[in-house]
Order: sequence, then C-alpha cells, then structure tokens
Amino acid sequence: MYDRLINIVQNLGSPKVLLAGDFLLDIYVYGDALRISPEAPVPVLKVVSREYRPGGAASVAADLAALGAETFCLGAVGKDLNAETLRKLLQSVGADIWGLIEADDRCTITKQRFIGLAQHRHPQQLLRVDEEIDTYLKDGQYQQLLGLYKQKISQADIVCLQDYNKGFFEKDFCLALIKLAKSAGKKILIDPAPKADFAKYSNASAITPNRMEASIASGVEIETIDDAAKAAKILADRLNLEAVIITLDKEGAYLKTDHIEEHIPTVVRNVYDVSGAGDMVLAALAATLAAGVDYKAAVEICNIAGGIEVEKFGTATVSIEEIINELMSRKQKSGSKIKSIDQLTQQLKWHRTHNQKIVFTNGCFDVLHRGHIEFLGFCKKQGDIVVLALNSDKSVKVIKGPDRPLNNQLDRAAVLSALESVDYIVIFDEPDPLETIKKVRPDVLVKGQDWKEKGVVGREFVESIGGKVVLAPIVEGKSSTSTIEKLKSLWESSK
Repeated sequence: MYDRLINIVQNLGSPKVLLAGDFLLDIYVYGDALRISPEAPVPVLKVVSREYRPGGAASVAADLAALGAETFCLGAVGKDLNAETLRKLLQSVGADIWGLIEADDRCTITKQRFIGLAQHRHPQQLLRVDEEIDTYLKDGQYQQLLGLYKQKISQADIVCLQDYNKGFFEKDFCLALIKLAKSAGKKILIDPAPKADFAKYSNASAITPNRMEASIASGVEIETIDDAAKAAKILADRLNLEAVIITLDKEGAYLKTDHIEEHIPTVVRNVYDVSGAGDMVLAALAATLAAGVDYKAAVEICNIAGGIEVEKFGTATVSIEEIINELMSRKQKSGSKIKSIDQLTQQLKWHRTHNQKIVFTNGCFDVLHRGHIEFLGFCKKQGDIVVLALNSDKSVKVIKGPDRPLNNQLDRAAVLSALESVDYIVIFDEPDPLETIKKVRPDVLVKGQDWKEKGVVGREFVESIGGKVVLAPIVEGKSSTSTIEKLKSLWESSK
C-alpha cells in the first residue's frame, strides 16, 4: 500500500485548480506575556513580532502550491492594506490572483491572533480578533465573479469551493458554480461551512465536512463509525453527490461513494493546532483527484496531509516531501525488516537522503545469546540504521558443518527482527558478505574484536568509499558454538 501511495504523491504533477471561496488574512501577533495588567485581570502582551499568513481559501491556495498545483483564485477582498498583504502572500506562493475582485463596501476578512510566548518559545493563543463583513455580495459583484469563472473553467483540471460562511457563497451563486463546472466536465469539491444550508452544495462531486458539520447537516449525531456511515448516506442521497468524505479527527475519515462505504483510519497524532486542517484536506483531495487518483487512495493521502498539518502551529502548508517522509516512515515501521537486496538498496536511498548513517554487520546468529545482543547494541550506537546480513542455511553449512544451523534462516531472521537494534535483515548465500557489502555501501562496518587478526572482509571496499571499520568488544565465553556444546553435554549427561 505504501509503495503505491508514495508513487502517487511523487507523480502528482502540476494540476490546474480553480479555487473559489472566502479569502482571509491571518495575522499572528507574538509577544511575551510576563505579567498581569494593573488595570484589569488580563495578561500584558509585550509584542515581539508579527506574522502574516494566507487563511481560508487563501490557505487552500498555499496548500495547493506546496503540492505543486497551479491555482486560479476567485473571491472578493476589501479595498485596504490587508488586501494588498494577502495578494502579495498569494503571489509569493505562485497563485494566480486574477479573480480576486475589490469590493469597496466591505473589508478584507482578517483574523488576528495574539500569541503569548511562555519562556520566549512556547506559543499559546490568548485572544483572537476578527474583522469581517459577512453579508452577501451585491448582484453586480456576483455577475462579475461568474464572468471570471466562465473564463477560467475550461483551463482548470478541477474546481474547489472553500466556504467559511463569510457571505461569499449565496445559494444561487453556489449552485451556478456547480452547474457550470459539471457542464464543463470538471469535478467540483467543496469544504462546507459549519451550520450552512447544505442544499446549496447539491450536485457537487464531493464534499468534505468534519464530524460536527456532517452531524448538523444530516441530523445524525456522529459518535461512532456507524453514525458516520448513516450521515454520509443521508448527505450523498439528499444532495446527489458522487462522494462524501467525513473527516473524523483522530479516527481518520469515512468515505461514501456509489461503490465504496468505508472507514479509512489514520495514525493518532499529537495535535498542536487544528487551524487549517480542513484547508489541507481539500487541497490534498484536489491535487490527487486531478492527477487521476481514485477516491480511496486520495482520502488516504488526505489523512496523512491533514495529520501532519495539525502538528504545526496555526495555518501551515504540508509539502510533498513531508508526505513522502511520513509514508516512508510508516512503511518502515509496518513492513517486515527482512528485505531482498534490491528492496534494501531502495530503502537505503531514502535514509541517505535524510543524512542517516548506515551501519553494516553480518553473521550466522544461529542460537541467540547475550553476546549477540550486546554486539548488536554496539552496532546501533555507531550510526542510525543497522543492516544485518544473515548467512543463509546453505552458507552456514559451508562455514560450520553439515549439522548447522540448528535454526533455519527464516526462524533466525524472525527472532532478530524483534530486536530494536536491528533495522533491516538481508539473507545472503555466499560464504562471505563482500558482494552484499558492495551493494549496501555502508558508512560503518562492524565486526567483533576476534576478527582483528583474521582480517575483516569488506574493509578495503568500505574504506575506499570513505567509510570506516569498527571492532566491537567480545563478551567472553558467549558464542553459539559454546552454547550448543553445553546443551549437547547436558543432553548426554541426562541419558
């Protein structure tokens, strides 16, 4: 599964997205909150810095840009300095602001958050101040927006509507956008507003309500996955939707289409801030569906992107590299540590791009004992990733004789896989590991101190590529051979 998702994310391309919605400016005022005001029982914020970020539909545009998409923006802003700031932010991420019209009868919607910094580094939101006019636009403004929308619809691969319930999506206007998109053969995705009249989303391709929004719209209080299934069916039938994706925070998402009714779980995250999670899900869904991905795979990627976003402070973007890193990490943790040499070399490429040091060792590890455990623990201290090349049954017989190994190669590999000090295991047939070492190209080659006189196989090669050889201390009296001999002796004496 992870290989397929990684391939999808790596090949999203540069889809063209027509994005309409409530474009907001987020302002973060950071300061030290070191004392209480003598005038009132409130903290005094000594301002340290200000930060401006795109919010609402503008946040979706930034998220899309981080995923490699080209975005055409359609919305209304005020005739003020905040509008200029927002335009510059959108242009800085490569968004096309051709469709941001000026409405001289309203301000640019702004959310200003005051953030106290405990000990100068731990941000805690103290207060949010919103500046907005959330009444509907004028008829003439809607006509202007529809004209711009019609000009761009043929150039878009997919359409997104981000509704923050700030007066932009009047019902007839919203239905007109949906109808035009469907007539042009484009999927149209909607992140609905809380407490909105969902009827205005009728005939869209897909909607992405969260648990609360879906509960209100469907009349089903969503506490379980079964509840989510009922709510999704009600919304899909009532609104004539191709897909309903209900985001369920730590439980992932529920997907309902004509062919799929499935809970798609996610990994529980350390949630820092949920701001912008819905924006990220909409952006990831648009980027993946525009690339021709099916709904299930798209939602799996949305789960990951949204999960990464909530671990960040405020509205924040998530890059393709971050999503791939997360997928690679999950693949490593969930998959078997036992790899073919080709699988292993591919996996090591990823570790190297993240500047992780590769440690290599090898051996028979027939009967695991304390000496082995301490040796492998020593290996782990030499770098980040430990690759253990395990002699196959065939090669053990060549080295140790026809009565060995006592445990076959799969059993030995399974036991070694349980050790935290071992990251990967590759089984080799040759009497020595030189060819495997050449393919792994380790930064560090580790063997026991007893190899000092015998000579370490692979030393010359590892040192020629800039690596080093380290000899590990030996635990006296501990070896597979001595353990086996002791067991034989006990067996003989018991007869």
